[in-house]
Amino acid sequence: MNFKELGLCPPLLKAIEEMGYEDPTPIQKMSIPPILEGRDLVGSAQTGTGKTAAFALPSLHRLEKHGGCRLLALAPTRELAIQIEENFKKYGKFLDLRMALLYGGVKYGKQLEQLGNEPDIIVATPGRLLDHLSQGNLNLKKIEILILDEVDRMLDMGFVEDVTKIIQKTPKSRQTLFFSATIPDSVRRLSKWALDNPAEAKIDIKISAADTVSHALYPVPAIQKFDLLIALLKIIKFENLIIFFQTRRGTDKISRWLTEHGETVRVLHSDLKQRDRSKALEEFKGGEVKILCATDVASRGLDISNVTHVINYDVPQHSEDYVHRIGRTGRARTEGEAFTLCKPEELSMVDSIEKLLGNPLPRKFIDEFNYRDKPSSLAPASPQVSKKRNRGFGKQVSFGSRRKR
Repeated sequence: MNFKELGLCPPLLKAIEEMGYEDPTPIQKMSIPPILEGRDLVGSAQTGTGKTAAFALPSLHRLEKHGGCRLLALAPTRELAIQIEENFKKYGKFLDLRMALLYGGVKYGKQLEQLGNEPDIIVATPGRLLDHLSQGNLNLKKIEILILDEVDRMLDMGFVEDVTKIIQKTPKSRQTLFFSATIPDSVRRLSKWALDNPAEAKIDIKISAADTVSHALYPVPAIQKFDLLIALLKIIKFENLIIFFQTRRGTDKISRWLTEHGETVRVLHSDLKQRDRSKALEEFKGGEVKILCATDVASRGLDISNVTHVINYDVPQHSEDYVHRIGRTGRARTEGEAFTLCKPEELSMVDSIEKLLGNPLPRKFIDEFNYRDKPSSLAPASPQVSKKRNRGFGKQVSFGSRRKR
């Protein structure tokens, strides 16, 4: 099945051809037909599977011509909102549609100008959208299509109340699309309240990177973790590397130390000004800088290609975040490597990751490294783990009465 057989309009087919795409991905094949029919949908697939096009293409088809604010797409981070808007522009290149991009960390001037231009499509982060709504800069009374991308991450980040407020301000007759990498209970509860008999498009979350990514766990005493990182950087041959941290403070501290050791790095986390975040991403994606130190803001949704290596300086607290972090490498059938530095106190989190994967992470040690403690005492051998996945997480959330059309 090709894009034409999916029933997309000629202007979209022209844009797709110009971008060099030929055949739809599995998530696109499953999502586009029900969206074109006007059905609500819950889509589940990892980053790098064509998820954005899966909702953007049929939504653009349904709008087609200028007619006022009819589509709202919400994203949990500024970077993802920017990326979604860029994709809408590319796919909608030959359509008469206007867009507005709303996110925090920047002044309101340009956004007010875009809103004054009667946009058909608004791409926004929840907080900045609510700011504009409270100031009377727009209303959502004509919204026909509501899209929540990375909805699991949105709820994890504490946007539950913001999201429910926004949904309540849209017409009950709208079409609602949820897209996510995982579908935990919190997302299912929200979808039961916000969606009406939704279709499902699910591409299994196997560590799809498993075919193209090799994993390794490097046990190390906490006091030697940075020294091990330096040793690792000397022996691996990387083209582009992302080092993930649990906190913004840790990201800043280790990036400074890396700079002192002669490495050229850029930093990406939510405390940076938007222009600094955008510049860091541009320089990393453009190949000017080979190392990006980031919090999990870079692990979800961002389209960063050609990443050959990922290093988890901190073991992620949620096992699902491990999936998203290593999903930055081994994309488009290229090979990648994912290394996790683990101090003894983090072993319990490693256990939950291995349960999710259904496979143990191979333990590795650097022969030339002068460990303070015997390597065998730092971590047990790779355990036998159950193939059963543990996906339950998040607090119970009540969303009130269910929407009816």
